[in-house]
Amino acid sequence: MKDRKAAILAEIPRLRRYARALLHDADAADDLVQDCLERALLRLDNWQTGESPRRWLFTIMHHLFVDQMRKSRRRSEVVMLTLDDSEALSSPATQTETIASREIVDALQAVSPDRRAALLMVGIEGFSYAEAANILGIPAGTLMSRIARGREELRGLLDDASRRRMIRVVER
Repeated sequence: MKDRKAAILAEIPRLRRYARALLHDADAADDLVQDCLERALLRLDNWQTGESPRRWLFTIMHHLFVDQMRKSRRRSEVVMLTLDDSEALSSPATQTETIASREIVDALQAVSPDRRAALLMVGIEGFSYAEAANILGIPAGTLMSRIARGREELRGLLDDASRRRMIRVVER
């Protein structure tokens, strides 16, 4: 029993990274991870002993995320939060890498949730297409389609962000 719980605890950093990439809100992401861990511990008997709990935990988290998205749509709540000027950082980033990273994260948040989940599973978390399709509960062909469309959407968003940044530099 302790080995099973230790294996689950070892996956927390990956779960947090995935949740933060999905939600772009640290508090909401931590809540999602906590809900995932609670459900996993309550249903510990569902996990196949001897296998890594990673796929099982990511499947639980994905289902919780989808449920949250459905609830928020029904309530017409906005999931993403934006910072007010008073909450923003006091000085803008000066390193090109930081700006590019922020643009990528912002663009990823603008990609539709289904496509973003597919991109994160394969591109960030390193799951195979088959594993990611299984976790997300969709056919492999649908996953590949979502990844292709998500990449295309991401490229378009990043091109737009790059153009806007260049326009700002020229205007000054």
